[in-house]
Amino acid sequence: MKNRLKHPLVFFVFIGIFLATGQRAFYAQNTKKHTVRLKMDYTKIMDSVSYLYIKAFSRVDRENIDVPNIDLTVYNEIDNETIELGSVKTNVSGECKFVLKNFNTITSDSSSNFNLQVKFNGNELYKKASKSISFRDASIETNLITKDSVNYVRAILKDSETDSVLSDQLVQVQVQRLFKPLKIGKEFNMTDENGTILVPVDSDIPGINGQLIIEVILADNDDYGTVKALVNAPIGTPIIEESTFDNRTMWSTRNKTPLFLLIFPNLLIFGIWGIIVYLLVNLFKISKS
Repeated sequence: MKNRLKHPLVFFVFIGIFLATGQRAFYAQNTKKHTVRLKMDYTKIMDSVSYLYIKAFSRVDRENIDVPNIDLTVYNEIDNETIELGSVKTNVSGECKFVLKNFNTITSDSSSNFNLQVKFNGNELYKKASKSISFRDASIETNLITKDSVNYVRAILKDSETDSVLSDQLVQVQVQRLFKPLKIGKEFNMTDENGTILVPVDSDIPGINGQLIIEVILADNDDYGTVKALVNAPIGTPIIEESTFDNRTMWSTRNKTPLFLLIFPNLLIFGIWGIIVYLLVNLFKISKS
């Protein structure tokens, strides 16, 4: 009797496992993977680093959402050859930055273009994706000059491969600030036939110890990406320290409390306790008399 009950029980357990496994396999096969879209921009900072800014997002239910924590691999494409440069992972906002600490680590193709590709190999939620970017190498030479008692920033824009100047290019000039840069010069600064711009700098721009950091930027160019040069200019107006943090004020720290707030409240407290002690002493004398 026990043997007869044992075999049907094993049979039903086997059927349950088979149905559960089949259901998971069916669900996995029918899960729709979303397409990852990659956005990529190239930026070069003169005498510093170059980097790729990468943004990963996907279109889900007619809405763009960020794609966080996915591994991306960056390649350098040279004609028919592909060289892996490294990998990077997106943050919670679907963004990441791949830094080229040494520009010489990448190589241009036969047409002097640098071709970089970013690949995503896919996972259980998203399909494979790739994005390529092509750019040429440009440089910005900057210096400060004074003409008729007016300070100017002069910048020359060149193609680094051919050493030829780049004319009719839109260049931005601005002073670094903590929250938002201060733009100076004309609204549109176009390089002349010599690839040069000349932008006046007002003498009343405040800076720490009179030091200004001026940015000269070729921004979002179709051929060269973004190229930025920084100029340290000791031509600003020194900032006068007007902070009262170290003084005894109402808004200072506890150890900087104003003296009148220490003296008068304590006099009131000691005065009240003195009266109380005086009354108690008199009451004690009355009770003894």
